[in-house]
Amino acid sequence: MHHHVSRLIATTRARIAFALSIVLAIAFLAGAAPASGTSTTHSKPTIVLVHGGWADSSGWNAEIERLQRDGYPVIAPANPLRGLSSDAAYIRSVLQTITGPVVLVGHSYGGAVITNAAVGVANVKALVYVAAFAPDQGESLLGLVTMNPGTHITPDALLERPYPLPGGGTGSDLYIKEAVFRDAFAGDLPLSTTRLMQATQRPFSAAAFGEPSGTPAWKTIPSWYLVASEDHAIPPVTERFMAKRANAYTTEVAASHVPMISRPKATTDLILKAAKSIR
Repeated sequence: MHHHVSRLIATTRARIAFALSIVLAIAFLAGAAPASGTSTTHSKPTIVLVHGGWADSSGWNAEIERLQRDGYPVIAPANPLRGLSSDAAYIRSVLQTITGPVVLVGHSYGGAVITNAAVGVANVKALVYVAAFAPDQGESLLGLVTMNPGTHITPDALLERPYPLPGGGTGSDLYIKEAVFRDAFAGDLPLSTTRLMQATQRPFSAAAFGEPSGTPAWKTIPSWYLVASEDHAIPPVTERFMAKRANAYTTEVAASHVPMISRPKATTDLILKAAKSIR
């Protein structure tokens, strides 16, 4: 009887030891799996999306949803819209908090901002311009937008509102008037959508229009460009000129000035093409 109990205890201990080893093995694998998954996730570049004037980061919502679904870390910071050099300095400060490779995307005025912000930030590996300004050194938005005829954002399309500057003095904010907003900015979106966009547009400082751009990042960082062939804000011929000059991989889409809203698949596909080029 005593021998039987001893054998029973020994068998039970053996089973417990075996079960414990299985549990420990599972725990080890479970612990290892997230680490491996995390490293795979973080091996993908971070996508930084920079909006332009008269807009905000919500314009990137469709791109953000798909990029996140595909496992990309994404951030769409607020572009201050106060002045080109200060806006670029702000976006650069955001970039400097990101480890690992970055795909930097700019729409419209956001293109001028990324052109300046990426300079000296070694982990920015690709620039993507979406119906965007890609200025060379010394160029201003005003000079580029009037380089060729075709823009519908003329002085009489804009409403000017003075605002106090932090150090004293007065700045000038520009808004697109309700009567011209849809045609000039987003003609391929429903009126119900563009009425909301016009009412909630973020003001764009007149100072940002005339400020000369600095050394362009596109001279040293590979670039991609999405031309919007129905653009009434930046003439498409000017977009093609800037894309060619930047030696950018270029594709065209029949869209207004906001292809990231009206043609999100084409926009995201180009961002992904840039992201997948990074080794």
